[in-house]
Amino acid sequence: MNITLLCYATFAAKSPENSDNFPVNAGETVGDVLERIGIPIDEVKIVFINGRSSSFDAPLAAGDRVGVFPAVGGG
Repeated sequence: MNITLLCYATFAAKSPENSDNFPVNAGETVGDVLERIGIPIDEVKIVFINGRSSSFDAPLAAGDRVGVFPAVGGG
């Protein structure tokens, strides 16, 4: 099954080429996917699945749209 994986801000550099059709296995979670693409969970501030705030242990389903945001600083 496939999901859409959207990596924002500083995570954009780690976005896979196939992010609009990213393959996941049954039972995989957001945390599993982040580990696969090399984004440390402790650097993630917000995760959305289909526009709703989610946790790292949320299981993914075919067609999900996952957005991952880092903590953003400014000054």
